[in-house]
Amino acid sequence: MGSPIQDKNNQVVFLKQRLNMFIDVLDAIEPEEADIEDIDRLIEIIDDIESKCREFNNRDE
Repeated sequence: MGSPIQDKNNQVVFLKQRLNMFIDVLDAIEPEEADIEDIDRLIEIIDDIESKCREFNNRDE
């Protein structure tokens, strides 16, 4: 695991990268062929992003 991201700009860059990864995964899924594991993975990515947002907000306090 890397060191905590303290700089606001780096936090934004990190979150943008995570969102882009989510979009890439979403684009790669064929709606007709999507299964529960695909949906679970998308939810997991969103949960990770949400967790990082909370973590970054707590560092600013």
